Amino acid sequence: MDGKPVAVKARSYTHPYVLAGLVPLVFFLVFYFYPLAGIFLRSFVPDFPAHFRIDLSFLNQIVGSQRLLHIIWFTFWQAAVSTGLTLVFAFPCAFVMSHYQFKGKKFLTLCASIPFVLPAVVVAAALDASFGKDGWLGILNIRHPLVLILMAHVFYNFSVMLRILTSFWTGLRGNIQETAAMLGAGPFQVFIHVTLPLLMPAVWAASFLVFIFCFSSFGIILILGGPAYATIEAEIYRQAAHMFNLPVASFLSLLQIGFTLVLMALYTIFSRKAVRFVPKAGQAKFKRPGKFMEKGAITGSFGFIILLCLFPLAALAGKSLVHEGQLSLIYYRAIFDNPSTSIFHIPPFTAIKFSFIFAGTALFIALVTGLCAALCLNHLDRIKAKNLAGFFDPLFMLPLSTSAVTLGFGIIITLDRPPLNLRSSILLVPLVHALVGFPFVLRAVLPALKSIPNNIREAASTLGAGPGNIFRCIDLPLISGALTAGAVFAFTISMGEFGATIFAAGPRTPTIPLAIYRFLGQPGAMNYGQAMAISTLLMAVTAAGFILIEKISSKGLQHF
Repeated sequence: MDGKPVAVKARSYTHPYVLAGLVPLVFFLVFYFYPLAGIFLRSFVPDFPAHFRIDLSFLNQIVGSQRLLHIIWFTFWQAAVSTGLTLVFAFPCAFVMSHYQFKGKKFLTLCASIPFVLPAVVVAAALDASFGKDGWLGILNIRHPLVLILMAHVFYNFSVMLRILTSFWTGLRGNIQETAAMLGAGPFQVFIHVTLPLLMPAVWAASFLVFIFCFSSFGIILILGGPAYATIEAEIYRQAAHMFNLPVASFLSLLQIGFTLVLMALYTIFSRKAVRFVPKAGQAKFKRPGKFMEKGAITGSFGFIILLCLFPLAALAGKSLVHEGQLSLIYYRAIFDNPSTSIFHIPPFTAIKFSFIFAGTALFIALVTGLCAALCLNHLDRIKAKNLAGFFDPLFMLPLSTSAVTLGFGIIITLDRPPLNLRSSILLVPLVHALVGFPFVLRAVLPALKSIPNNIREAASTLGAGPGNIFRCIDLPLISGALTAGAVFAFTISMGEFGATIFAAGPRTPTIPLAIYRFLGQPGAMNYGQAMAISTLLMAVTAAGFILIEKISSKGLQHF
C-alpha cells in the first residue's frame, strides 16, 4: 500500500502534459540562459573558450569614467522622479475610480490603459507630435529632453499605477472603514490611520513596478533624450553597436540584470503584503456623486485622464494627416513609394510587411511554448508536485525581469557559431520576440486551465479517453478564449518590440519600430510625416489588440 501512491506519482511524471514542459525548458535554455551565460563570459572571460582566464581590466574603464558613473546615477534618478510624478498624478484619480460610479467610467478606464500597451517608439512619436517644434502644443516650448522623458514615462506608466491602486483601494472600502467611522473617526482620521496603512503595500508594489519600467526604458530615452541623457539601457546599445566595446556592454548588462532582479524581488514582497492586507470581508459599494466637490473631483479626473492619455495620441494621428496646413494622405501614400529608386532604400511598407511576418511567427512560437508550459505547470499542481511547479513558474517569468536590450545583445554575441549560428537568420527576430511574449501567453492560459474542474478530466479518463483526446475535446475548447488573448498579446508585443529588435534585425529586414526610429532621426518634412503615419498605424494595431483582450477578459478570462 505504501508503494502505490509513489507508483501513481511516478507514472504522473511521465504524463504527456509534464513531458510537454520540455519544449519551453529547451527553448529557455537555448535562447535565454545560454545568451545570459554568454554575457557573463564576455564580461569576465573574454578569451573563452580558447582560454578560461578571468580578466577584470575593463573595470578601469567603468570606475574611472565619470560619464558611465553619471549614466548609472541618472538611470536611478530619472526612474525615481518619473515614479514619483506618476504616483502624484495617479493617486487622486485612483481615489475617484475606487469610490464613485459615474457615466463613462469603463471608457475612462480603457483610455487610461491604452498608453501602456503602446510601443515605446509610438509613445516617443506621440510626445514629439504634441510638444515638439511643430507639435500641436509646440507654442508652450516644452522641448527640454529631460522634461519630455519624464512626461513620456508618466504617460506610459500612468495606467499601471492607476490600475493597481484602484484595485486595492476598492477592496479596502469595506467593513473596516465603516467600523472606524462608527467608532467616531472622521474621514481624514479613517484615511490616515486605517486606509493609508493598508494601502501602502500596494503603493510600494505599484511604485517598484513603475520604477522597473522607467529604469529599463530604452526607446523613449533613445529618441527623446539622445546621448546627453543616456541610461544604462541606452549605454549598453551604444557600447555594443557603436563602440564595439563588448566587455563594458556585457558588464553593464549584468549590472542591469542584477538591479532589475532586486527590484522585482521588492515588487514581489510588497505585492504579497498588499494581497495579505486586503480585507476579504465586505464588498465595496460605489457611490453616486452628489456633492459639488464630488462632481468636481470626477470632472477633474475625467478631464485629466483624457488630456494625458488621449491628447498625445490624437496629436500623433493629426500630424500624420496634415501636410502644409491641409488635410492630406500624402504621408500614408508615401509608405508604399520608393522615391529614390535605390536598391538600398527600404520603404516603410517593407517594414510593415516584415513586422507582420515576424509577429505571426513569434505568435506561433510563443503560443506553442506558452501552452506547453501552462499544461505542464497545471498538471504538476494537480499531482501535488507544488515544489516543482513553484520552481518552474517563476523561472518561466524571468524574461519579464530582463531588459529586451540585454536579451537582444546576449543572443547576438552567443548565437553566432555552429550549430546555433542564427546571427544572419531571419528567424532570429521572431525567436527573440517569442521569448518576450512567452510569459504573457503563460499568464493568460494557466489561470484558464486551473479553472477547469478535475472531475471532468477524470470522468473522461474513466470512459477511456487518453490525454490527447482529453486535451482536444475538453481542455482546448475551454481555454480557447485564453489562447486567443495570449495570441493577441504575443502578436502586439512583437509588432512593437524595439529594444531587442535593434540588435537582432538586419538592415534588409526592418520592423515598424525601427522604421519609425530611422525616420524620426532624419531631417525633412516627408520623413517626419512618414514617421507619424507609421506610428499611427502601429498605434491602431496595438490599441485594437488591447481592446480585443479586454473584451475577452470581460467574459471571465484573466489576463496578465
